[in-house]
Amino acid sequence: MRLRRETAAPVADPTRGVELRAVGHVYGDRLVLADIDLHLTERRIGIVGANGSGKSTFARLLNGLVVPTTGSVLVDGLDTRAHVREVRRRVGFVFQDPDAQIVYPTVAEDVAYGLENQGVPAAERAERVAEVLERYGLAGHADHPAHLLSGGQKQLLAIAGVLVMRPARIVFDEPTTLLDLVNTRRVAQLVEDLEQQVVVVTHDLDLLHGFDRVLVIDDGRVVTDGPPDSSVSAYRALMVHR
Repeated sequence: MRLRRETAAPVADPTRGVELRAVGHVYGDRLVLADIDLHLTERRIGIVGANGSGKSTFARLLNGLVVPTTGSVLVDGLDTRAHVREVRRRVGFVFQDPDAQIVYPTVAEDVAYGLENQGVPAAERAERVAEVLERYGLAGHADHPAHLLSGGQKQLLAIAGVLVMRPARIVFDEPTTLLDLVNTRRVAQLVEDLEQQVVVVTHDLDLLHGFDRVLVIDDGRVVTDGPPDSSVSAYRALMVHR
């Protein structure tokens, strides 16, 4: 059996952003996304939609966790189907449930995991882990069992594990759904302070304050695309008629 290898990646062009070209996706016989043509270059982009609308599948397309059934997704000119490893170096992904992302026994080990996979030397790895744990208030928990953290701390750990790898873009899939109000505000501030391009899938419409662009996905299609106020108003109106 011959293993499939990624073809050599072309030179990435960060000015191109994320491009979705005639994208569609199906699970079995169920159409999940259709007719998606978008160019995402803004610094803060929100994605809203009802449960089952296709928004989480859309998010997973952006770093190759899902590849489109039809069409293509390009990140800085790199096709997610052909160059998934390079794309995932450029696009970090934070899951809704941090337990799905935490894989190592202790906090420091878990944050270091991605750097080990990238072959980062031990000394640099230790320095970067210490820096990101300090930044997100987890330095005192470096040797703490990860599964014993609070829900808010687990979400910060999941985010730290992505940020330590220094991706240029980060996708958050409903990052505040499992959090109380205090930790929701903390994550909102964290997202606001990030230098990277951020795409956030959320039901928390307050989280979209100050964003540059918000997409409304309904029944697998982008039905509204604009600034937060107009997109959120359109989304509310859509939900009223359900």
